[in-house]
Amino acid sequence: MSEANAITVDVVSDVVCPWCFIGQKRLDKAVAAAGDVEVHIRWRPFQLDPTIPPQGKDRHDYMLAKFGSDERIREIHARIEPLGEAEGISFAFDAIKVAPNTLDAHRLIRWAGAAGEDVQNRLVRRLFQLNFEEGVNIGDHTVLVEAAREAGMDASVVETLLPSDADVEAVRTEITTASRMGITGVPCFLLEGKYAVMGAQDADTLADAIRQVAAAKARGELEKAD
Repeated sequence: MSEANAITVDVVSDVVCPWCFIGQKRLDKAVAAAGDVEVHIRWRPFQLDPTIPPQGKDRHDYMLAKFGSDERIREIHARIEPLGEAEGISFAFDAIKVAPNTLDAHRLIRWAGAAGEDVQNRLVRRLFQLNFEEGVNIGDHTVLVEAAREAGMDASVVETLLPSDADVEAVRTEITTASRMGITGVPCFLLEGKYAVMGAQDADTLADAIRQVAAAKARGELEKAD
């Protein structure tokens, strides 16, 4: 397939964002619906709350402090659950006991990207599943090492790197860059680094954007925008 008919989609997201999990599922559908456009996906970091300590916080207490009441929390979950179900997601919010700091998860996603696009995609999907469907603490290094192994990474290397400061600043810099670009919420889909689709848009909207940007690239119009 020619490079002119291939585009890159950078997905700015956080693995504890339910809308990002929904967005991932819809992006998969959009890629399948985009016809003969070859789509390369890269996952970029964002932290909904970087102030959470490394060991995480009790999720119920955290949500209560954020939203004010159990009733409000139930309302939020009840709104998201059917949307997830429509995308094949079985949200298990009550099973999530820890609100994790996701910095280490984002470091792992970065390393997975160096191992290959397929590896990174597998890892991100697994982290979403672990957090939202299995209620597992994705801030726990043991969990991250196992997720890395399942995705096809060298788990022994990951086990060595996680306790270190490797790529901590690189990930924080990427998050800062996203903020400077005006990204205040996720998911955000950046097509060819030039066009942003904000939020968990439906698959048809994403597919249409992918086709339009691919067509513009094929006509040589994206280079002119530089």
